[in-house]
Amino acid sequence: MNANLSRVAFTDIPGWAQHDPTAAFLAFRRSCQEMLEQGTGFSRAVKFGGSPSSWREVCVAAFETQHAQEFFESRFSAWQVKDGERPDGLFTGYFEPEVEGSRSGGPGFHVPIYRRPDDLVAFTGEEQRQTGLTVGRRIRGAAQPYLTRREIEGGALTGQDLEIVWLKDWADAFFIQIQGSGRVRFSDGSSMRLSFAAKSGLPYTGIGGLLVDRGVLGPDEVSMQTIRKWMTAHPIDARTLMWENQSFVFFRDVKLEDPHLGALGAQHVQLTPQRSLAADRFLWMFGTPVWLDTQVPTGDERRPAEFRQLLIVQDTGSAIKGLARGDVYWGFGEEAARVAGPMKSEGRMTVLLPHAVAAELGLET
Repeated sequence: MNANLSRVAFTDIPGWAQHDPTAAFLAFRRSCQEMLEQGTGFSRAVKFGGSPSSWREVCVAAFETQHAQEFFESRFSAWQVKDGERPDGLFTGYFEPEVEGSRSGGPGFHVPIYRRPDDLVAFTGEEQRQTGLTVGRRIRGAAQPYLTRREIEGGALTGQDLEIVWLKDWADAFFIQIQGSGRVRFSDGSSMRLSFAAKSGLPYTGIGGLLVDRGVLGPDEVSMQTIRKWMTAHPIDARTLMWENQSFVFFRDVKLEDPHLGALGAQHVQLTPQRSLAADRFLWMFGTPVWLDTQVPTGDERRPAEFRQLLIVQDTGSAIKGLARGDVYWGFGEEAARVAGPMKSEGRMTVLLPHAVAAELGLET
């Protein structure tokens, strides 16, 4: 047995019998297609991940049935997650920002979104030990940290033809980086989808926490909306605050197959609103189904509503660390932002593991 996982019957999961898992099942199929063809998640050790062979049978079976609930109940066992460091769990939300932009810059559009620079490289194991960083740059052969946010926004990458698109506001660019994707609307009615390409490798600092530390916001007041409101009222101070998060994100312009789905997650499949989950990739394999029992804000008043749904792990994030930690993808647009921005909820997380994976981990015999 494992102290972090406790087996439960599907009939004992509150809300399971009343839930329609069809949308999650379709998301699971997209994960399975990636697992069978590329297997991004298997490129590193995953504590409760299992091997490619332990996923193959259940993924093949997913394309041979139309009965979603029966499929999950017969092919998986359910395991309630127990996190000793975070017993109550922590579940947040994220979304795909949608902003105005220009393909060529000009008056009113002066904030560039950059593609990955050629000199941003992955470090060797020895370089990682020397610098404490996984990526950076090499100067005269020596591993060095990459440019800071302040250096990049000050023009350090100008002249390298790295600009993908220009936005109106530094805060728009900042929050697209925080969310890891974005939609840019142009004046001619067309649009562009931005997908995560790389991070600069420098440490991530949450600016909401800085505003709390400085007494600007209370711990229960922090959300994307309250942060943006303060930034709008204090544009000069906001610029300095953003620079304190030295981490910088680079993007790529992508053409996605289904315009109704979200951006590409870390698994390289399109995310499904309210059915895709970002989790700790060192603990949970991409493609893992997760039953989430938590609460979500509703509208500006933040009245909580019950949220009991099956989601699929298809993404990850720098701040998403720990067993009972998840980030729900809510889609794009203002409604998604209203829910995702203030979401910070306790709850329970139950993972569904294919029988072969559970046996491989020593959970089933």
